Amino acid sequence: MRSPDGPDRRVARVPLDPRTPVIVGVAQVTHRPDGTDPPAVDSPDATALMAEAVRLAMSDTGGHAPERVDVLAIVNTLSWRFGDPARLVAERAGLEPRRRVVTPMGGNSPQALVNSTARAIASGEIDFAVLTGGETWRTRMRARRAGVELDWPRVDPEFVEAEPPEVWGSELTMNSEHETSLGVYMPVQIYPLFESAIRARRGADGVDPVTHLEQVAAMWSRFSAVAESNPYAWSQRALSPDEVITPGPSNRMVGSPYTKVMNSNNDVDMAAALIVCSAERASALGVPRERWVFPHSGADCHEHPLVSERDRLDEVPAVRAGATLALDLAHVSLADVDLIDLYSCFPSAVQLGARAIGLDPYGDRPLTLTGGLSFMGGPWNNYVMHAIATAVERLRGEGERAFVWANGGYVTKHSFGVYGDRPAADGFRWGSPQDEVDALPRRTCAQGADAAGVAHIESHTVMHDRDGGPERAITTVITESGNRAWALSDVSDVATEIAEGDHVGRRVTVDNDARLHL
Repeated sequence: MRSPDGPDRRVARVPLDPRTPVIVGVAQVTHRPDGTDPPAVDSPDATALMAEAVRLAMSDTGGHAPERVDVLAIVNTLSWRFGDPARLVAERAGLEPRRRVVTPMGGNSPQALVNSTARAIASGEIDFAVLTGGETWRTRMRARRAGVELDWPRVDPEFVEAEPPEVWGSELTMNSEHETSLGVYMPVQIYPLFESAIRARRGADGVDPVTHLEQVAAMWSRFSAVAESNPYAWSQRALSPDEVITPGPSNRMVGSPYTKVMNSNNDVDMAAALIVCSAERASALGVPRERWVFPHSGADCHEHPLVSERDRLDEVPAVRAGATLALDLAHVSLADVDLIDLYSCFPSAVQLGARAIGLDPYGDRPLTLTGGLSFMGGPWNNYVMHAIATAVERLRGEGERAFVWANGGYVTKHSFGVYGDRPAADGFRWGSPQDEVDALPRRTCAQGADAAGVAHIESHTVMHDRDGGPERAITTVITESGNRAWALSDVSDVATEIAEGDHVGRRVTVDNDARLHL
């Protein structure tokens, strides 16, 4: 797809606005501590890995080190309560940023950061930004199990209170008090529910449950094959479809039908960084043109925040609206896109996202650049920064356009980006279809006496214990009045029965305490 006259002459064909945002440096760090011995008290923490990624990304630009950094932005961390991780990363990386920024929680954060940064550069608000994120959850958990007190830093609360970092973005309440009281708020519980709804919908089209699971396993096997050749991936062994879905000692059932390898793997120590600046600044720093990659467009939006209130569990209309908008703003269709990375915390996320934007999740077209969160690694909120870094590296070498979808919550918060190896004709463009999404239908979640009585199962999963035994059945049901309700059971016989087969549409009863009775 590349023209024979090379990247320098190709970029020069379009007169560049000096405010054009460009990504000029990327880096990824995968730290693999010895898994046999307890971690040392001075094992590297997430800010140390982030600082290393920042230094590598600066070097990756191939230009001169900047004298001024306008923004250092950090994707919110979960491995440790640093207080102000941006302050620590700045000190460790030798930066003196004019502004320190942190994101809210959510896997959409890296792409949302790129969108915000590109907008700020295009408007002249900033000129040079360093974006980074990382986690050392594996070391943290190993230390906890071994009783090791890690000597990781915390910024004095007084400093944080006196000079807090900026927050780019806002938190979104994604759980109701009712859901929380029932103990239904973990992604490992919710995403398998989506899977059963997807399976039932495909069943109506003639795809039986066995075939569906085989196709999902084949999809996940292809993701593992991508990770196998990714030098930064945590798990670099391709799995067969049978290995994906067959429970065993190292692949226990978690929430049916998802085995361990079908869940996001947050047990990793990883970091990534992006250097984003204006075209004018990139030229002044002497960054070679072949290092430049251009954000063409972005979009941000969210579904109805509460899963309980969504109209359907087998559709994500905000993904359809947001992806369509991002592509329209870039004046391209998916047929024009060479590289795609869809958020892949669980198989249901990929299926929902792909179907929403008109892709076949079970087809041969690659839907991941890295191997996804199960195999590449799922460093909590920061996976997509690795996807963007990989897209940049690929665009420099072989592609012309890339599309990235980032997701936070329960397929809730979405951020989209279109990237190219040449500038967009009308510069970076951003939008949000949120008003359109907010106007879509939503259901009422019935509780207590309003939920009691006869209902039909809409979605279901069973959480399993560490030994692989069925432990707790979780379902959503549609009541006779058409409302949605939660129905759960800790009864062993009920959990065992729900764990086997497809029960969507099954007639059940629910009592005032949201207990499920078959």
